Amino acid sequence: MDFEIRDRTVNRGRKKLRAEREEYFRLMQLGYSNKEACRVVGINLRTGREWRNGRTSPNRTVAPALAPRTPQPTSSRYLREDERIHIADRLRERATIRAIAAELGRSPSTISREVRRNRTDGTRGQWHYRPYAAQSRADARRPRPKPGKIGQNPELRDFIQDHLTLRWSPEQICHALRGRFPDRPEMHVTHETVYQALYVQGRGELRRELAKALRTGRARRRPHRQSNKRQPRAVKDMVMISERPAEIADRAVPGHWEGDLIIGKDSRSAIGTLVERTTRYVMLVHLPVDHTAPSTRDALVETVKTLPSHLLRSLTWDQGSEMAAHKTFTIATDVPVYFCDPASPWQRGSNENTNGLLRQYFPKGTDLSVHTREDLDAVAAEINGRPRKTLGWETPAERLSKLLAA
Repeated sequence: MDFEIRDRTVNRGRKKLRAEREEYFRLMQLGYSNKEACRVVGINLRTGREWRNGRTSPNRTVAPALAPRTPQPTSSRYLREDERIHIADRLRERATIRAIAAELGRSPSTISREVRRNRTDGTRGQWHYRPYAAQSRADARRPRPKPGKIGQNPELRDFIQDHLTLRWSPEQICHALRGRFPDRPEMHVTHETVYQALYVQGRGELRRELAKALRTGRARRRPHRQSNKRQPRAVKDMVMISERPAEIADRAVPGHWEGDLIIGKDSRSAIGTLVERTTRYVMLVHLPVDHTAPSTRDALVETVKTLPSHLLRSLTWDQGSEMAAHKTFTIATDVPVYFCDPASPWQRGSNENTNGLLRQYFPKGTDLSVHTREDLDAVAAEINGRPRKTLGWETPAERLSKLLAA
């Protein structure tokens, strides 16, 4: 033990036992008895009892108790002191964890965690569960708010901030942390911790302007709203998604694409988006003039002809009027086009998700016609270089390169 007992044979005047008191308190919090803690610190048993319980003698200075008793929580979510005493009694009787849990009406995992968290090691490999020390520690842990993990670790904070500036999502960052620092739990956080550091005011763990790097760009959460039903579009001779082959639905065969447009300011500009269902690989379609049906068809034909034939099997689109020329597109590329049901964006889930990612680069209410072909290629390359959870944290570019090599 690091604590060293003071040599009392040397007279150093009236010197307060601050170090001894702090060490005594620490040992009591660890579950030591008063006798054991006094022996380790080198004080009298009476002194330890006075430190622990306080003293009110009229001839001596009043000292507070070690830890004032807090009222028992009313919520049944937490273990009570009487339940902890029952656990200690039954453990001395060699009862099993499951038996104790059944008697208290608790989950066995709750009792197991409680014992493992609060047991203290003794001699000869034995351990003891001390219910009063466990209750004291539980009361000390309960107050909120607590300091955040990100704010206490500068290395962790810098890593998260650097990757947020690269427009990585919090979940991608948290997985990268576990891969980069597998043996350092202090560098592991959940994505909800990152969101809380950005959204909750006053915590100061992450720079507030980094919230703009999130896909939504919002600095606070907003409740979901019901989407308004869209009117059916006048696209003739549509082949509905219900007639699409089953091999497309299970994503087992590559080469099936989902497509849509992201619209710019006043609906005067647009960018076409194509997402391969198996690899989530993204291709952006340049529409510099307009997004009428002929312009969209010609741009799509030019884009998809850069792909090998085995990666070009079908295209699924919504019922937007920009695909009114779908029949001539199929004739030019030999790619059948299937249409989703009205107001059913989940039928093109990969494309809808990708459009949300792209809004980080092409915000709503901006003129999209100012972006060149080179700009679109650079954005697509950055999106395809992001690790994706649905791909086992591979990137779409890596997954597509495997298919091309095969």
